[in-house]
Amino acid sequence: MQFLFPSILWVLLALAIPIIIHLFHFRRFKKVYFTNVKFLKEIKEEKSTRNKLRNFLVLLSRLLAMACLIFAFAQPFLSKDETVKTGKSYVSVFIDNSNSMMAASEDVPLLDKAKKKAEEIVKAYGPSDQFQIISHEMKGSQQRWLSQENTISAIEDISVSPEVSMLSNVYFKQKQTTPADGNHILYYLSDFQKSITNLELDVDTTTEVNLLPFQAVKEDNIAIDSAWFEAVVPSINQNNKLYVRIKNYSQERKEDVRLSIEHNGQTRPEGTIDIPANSSVTDTINLLVTTPGWQQMKIKLDDYPIQFDDNYFINFNIKEKVKVLAVNELNPNRYMTALFKGMNQFDLINNKASNLQYDDFKNYDLIILSDLRKVSTGLASELKSYSENGGNILVFPSADSELTSYNDLFARLNTNTIQEWTKEDRNVFKINTSEFVFNNVYESTGSNLKLPVTKGNFRFSNYSSRGGESLLQYRDGQNYISKYSLGKGKVYICAAPLDKKYNDLTINAEVFVPLLYKVAFSTSQSEKIAYTIGQDNMTEISSASGGNEIIYKVKGEEEFIPGQTNRGNTTLITFNNMVSKSGFYNITLQDKVVKGLAFNYDRIESNLEHMTPKELKDRYGASTNILDNTLNADLTTIIKEKDQGVTLWRWFLILALVFLAIETLLLRFWKL
Repeated sequence: MQFLFPSILWVLLALAIPIIIHLFHFRRFKKVYFTNVKFLKEIKEEKSTRNKLRNFLVLLSRLLAMACLIFAFAQPFLSKDETVKTGKSYVSVFIDNSNSMMAASEDVPLLDKAKKKAEEIVKAYGPSDQFQIISHEMKGSQQRWLSQENTISAIEDISVSPEVSMLSNVYFKQKQTTPADGNHILYYLSDFQKSITNLELDVDTTTEVNLLPFQAVKEDNIAIDSAWFEAVVPSINQNNKLYVRIKNYSQERKEDVRLSIEHNGQTRPEGTIDIPANSSVTDTINLLVTTPGWQQMKIKLDDYPIQFDDNYFINFNIKEKVKVLAVNELNPNRYMTALFKGMNQFDLINNKASNLQYDDFKNYDLIILSDLRKVSTGLASELKSYSENGGNILVFPSADSELTSYNDLFARLNTNTIQEWTKEDRNVFKINTSEFVFNNVYESTGSNLKLPVTKGNFRFSNYSSRGGESLLQYRDGQNYISKYSLGKGKVYICAAPLDKKYNDLTINAEVFVPLLYKVAFSTSQSEKIAYTIGQDNMTEISSASGGNEIIYKVKGEEEFIPGQTNRGNTTLITFNNMVSKSGFYNITLQDKVVKGLAFNYDRIESNLEHMTPKELKDRYGASTNILDNTLNADLTTIIKEKDQGVTLWRWFLILALVFLAIETLLLRFWKL
């Protein structure tokens, strides 16, 4: 038997005082004998003996009552382990408040049960101990250490959250914020889904890890995993293919799953689909958009009871016109002008190299250098900045180009440079259909596909470090059109002039039309149509002004002012985990929509498969305590017995009362 406060046992020495008083009489009496009171003497001696026995029993009862009371204050216990925790404890409790914890067990959400058990954990420790309550959001306020009273309030404030953190990140945060002194005790109250349970424990002798699993009746679940367009950017008045991937996380085949979309306030059914067990199916939705601007669309399926992943929100922009700037030496190329005139979604602006407004470059999706003889230093510098900020450039050098100026441009754009001009007939032999520009353009690329023929062309250096990618290639391996990446934009260089005298590309519609079409759209290749709450915390927009006085707002399911950082022609918008509800949002400036956003809940918890207590014991049993079978027990008592052994102070208190009762009975009923 051990004592929590052994110093109190020194009070037992005070029990010697009544014993000493009892054993020694401080008053002396003179004995006087009378011959005629012999029988009275015998009676008196008999009563004296009984009196001594009663007094001894009363004294013993009092001493035992006082001793038991002293033992109770010393808090004795029987230790179950070799070591007993003493001193101050720092208790960090993680409460899983993700969507999966809204599943019910005995008609009560698991989150409510977890919060109740968290309160029992806190009550198991002393008032001098410190506590930390962490949830999936891992807010800065959750890193503070609280008193027992404030901790109960923090537990009550925990509510379901769409954010999901891997348990390894939670463990790292707990270890990072725990003070160096005292006992370190960690608790994890979770359903321990396999998708987030990736703990790699580095437990030392001062750290104790406890896992408390909560498990509901396992439900089947179907989720919309993702959605994307076949084209990089959907077009107005075109049949745009939207792909939707749906996953079945159950062990059974799901049939007749209803899928629908909600667009511009109208709901349209898309039929039903069948999904094999533990598989995914990609469905195709044909979408015709007739109005330009930001398009908000919600994809829906019917699934119960897990519904947080049944909706998928997307937000995309349909441009009324794709703006293209053609920079010409003198007169515009009539074939290219005619081509763009026939494509309604394009707006071609022809301009002379001597009459350019560099500030307008940011308004164009594509800039084409059409047979310029010379590229000025100023133009080369502006083109470099334009491409780095996401613009696309297509270059057709003139047959009589000033090579020095062009090579200066190509050096700025980090591409291969021109070596010489050769006037010879060459046929384009190979087309790269795996690259974005020509991907999904042709059903086949056999002998029926007519490729360009050139009568004069430039030979370029071939440094692999430049990262050039071939789109069209001559028979000898030289590139006819090369593609390079620069910043967020792309640079496309043709080895031949655009002039029909040297190049028949302008009259080869099979190649020229998709080339210009896809090159113009490739600037939006990285534009996201959907964001994930907790993962995607930033986006970029084109700056309206470089001044810091510009304040953007985010409006939607929630409204807030995001963080913003000016980066020249763009502004970085950071959401700082301020989005907690799925749905549509708009970045606005003075109540004008600058960019549309769509946020969805993280799908990591769509797979409801969790680790059983046995699996937890097999994996973590050597370094943690698995507190299973405690959901219906008093966790406060269990923890106290685990940390302090079997406490005996209540028994000693009861014994003290028993001995006091015995003393009362002796004094009341033992009459002398």
